[in-house]
Amino acid sequence: MVVGLVLLCFWAGAIEAEFKKYKDPKQPLNVRINDLLSRMTLEEKIGQMTQIERKVTTGDVMKKYFIGSVVSGGGSWPAPRASAETWINMVNEFQEAALSTRLGIPMIYGIDAVHGQSNVYNATIFPHNVGLGVTRDPELVKKIGAATALEVRATGIPYAFAPCVAVCRDPRWGRCYESYSEDHKIVQSMTEIIPGLQGDVPADYPRNFPFVNGRTRVAGCAKHFVGDGGTINGINENNTIIDWNGLISIHMPAYLDSIRKGVATVMVSYSSWNGKKMHANHELLTGYLKNKLKFKGFVISDMWGIDRITTPSRANYTYSVQAGILAGIDMVMVPETYIEFIDDLTLLVKKNVIPMSRIDDAVRRILRVKFIMGLFENPMADLSFVDQLGSQEHRELAREAVRKSLVLLKNGKNSDEPLLPLPKRTRKILVAGSHANDIGNQCGGWTIEWNGLSGNITVGTTILDAVKNTVDPFTEVVYNDNPNAEFVKSENFDFAVVAIGELPYVETRGDSKTLTVAEPGYSTLTNVCESVKCVVIIVSGRPVVIEPYLEKIDALVASWLPGTEGQGIADVLFGDYGFTGKLARTWFRRVDQLPMNVGDPHYDPLFPFGFGLETTPRELKAAQ
Repeated sequence: MVVGLVLLCFWAGAIEAEFKKYKDPKQPLNVRINDLLSRMTLEEKIGQMTQIERKVTTGDVMKKYFIGSVVSGGGSWPAPRASAETWINMVNEFQEAALSTRLGIPMIYGIDAVHGQSNVYNATIFPHNVGLGVTRDPELVKKIGAATALEVRATGIPYAFAPCVAVCRDPRWGRCYESYSEDHKIVQSMTEIIPGLQGDVPADYPRNFPFVNGRTRVAGCAKHFVGDGGTINGINENNTIIDWNGLISIHMPAYLDSIRKGVATVMVSYSSWNGKKMHANHELLTGYLKNKLKFKGFVISDMWGIDRITTPSRANYTYSVQAGILAGIDMVMVPETYIEFIDDLTLLVKKNVIPMSRIDDAVRRILRVKFIMGLFENPMADLSFVDQLGSQEHRELAREAVRKSLVLLKNGKNSDEPLLPLPKRTRKILVAGSHANDIGNQCGGWTIEWNGLSGNITVGTTILDAVKNTVDPFTEVVYNDNPNAEFVKSENFDFAVVAIGELPYVETRGDSKTLTVAEPGYSTLTNVCESVKCVVIIVSGRPVVIEPYLEKIDALVASWLPGTEGQGIADVLFGDYGFTGKLARTWFRRVDQLPMNVGDPHYDPLFPFGFGLETTPRELKAAQ
């Protein structure tokens, strides 16, 4: 009798285990979500809402607090120059811990892959968005999204905090290079990167519903909601003063496109709208994004975003947790003080300050994305995509993007004598400037380190390398990063290529009231261009002051922040391809004109929005 009872209990337990609907991929999505949600304790739910930094993550932490997500911020990697295998092993270690919890809910690992898998050594670094907007080529940007997804997956990661769909209205903003354009229509067209990252939404798929198509794709993130590119004087994290119609017509359209294309997540902006912090803005996060636009993915804070609801930051952390969660934030990038966040949120729920319905909405959205991504069926990363990291195919794609993102602003001191394309065979040429032989300067911020870094910090082709690769073997190439005028005159060069620009920066560190290139850029330009015919390449995240020097320059090229594939610059300079790029940003004369955007009544640019000279490829020219 006892044996029979034991067997019956065992059989009943086995049946119960067998019929956990959330573990059955054949069950409808809502059935799986509801089943799992019904089994979860408050601790497990709040764990799902918590995203912590890799630096403070251990297997024990994952298990004890039921952590739902882990993040690598800029410059947060498992080891210097870590291989794809090292990244995968780290991610899997955290995932194994998540899966060993009572319900076995997989965690989701996120990373700032904003221009390629840019935290990772040897990844392909694509041009920053400021350059991609110039291409006006949504299909190219979609391919870049797909390539980025593969390189992110190559390191075992399924979630990228991209794209930034800000509409930068003032280049003094330190994040302007993360914006495709001052024109929301270009930004909207560039949301085609989302189906690149996530996959194309099927025709019969529910509208405005998150979509991630399998293991070759990643969850995307439209950011930063909303108005981050319109702050006063371009000050990062500041106040965007604009009426409702302006917000909806300039800063919101790209979000409608992103949601329509199935974006999985939306990140909240540090900035404020008419004095109200976006991280505490219930009207926009819940009322508009969730209720009006019917967004069904999850809303994620920016890093330390809820801390900054108060001024100074963390002045009243419990209030910040309350305000952020009630506003509609579902997952909170803590990233290190996770115990305090979990304790405060738990207490607020137990005191009924935050209703359980708000917690359930957040967790439902997070689980929805995890189920859609297939994380429950395929939680572990493997080595399948390791060969995609920095692959030749992706580098060729980046090289194409560089070619198409260049804008030719001047070609010859008069139109009858163009300098470009340059001859490949000539006696002796000079390559000069702080940005001529520096991968870090080419890539800008969000590259290997959060702020980026000067120097040859990852694998790529510098402008100097590219020139040497392109010219005839009999052409002598002399490199001098900052030559004096006497040297330039004495060497009798046929022409010079001068690459100057901004040093790497991110966010507030990049805010600038002067918008000048880094020293000794202007003196290098002067020393070279007053003595020899020169093409000046500006490597920058935005338009910079150039008008006082324009007369000295024979040819001027805006190359933005082109990334690792500098060969694309030489491809166009020497005429293998033509210049085709058109400004997606207004190029000002003087900083005191700012903000100045196309359509403004005081519009008086040095180079207007849409400007860009063209050249004919040498082969095509010869055929004509």
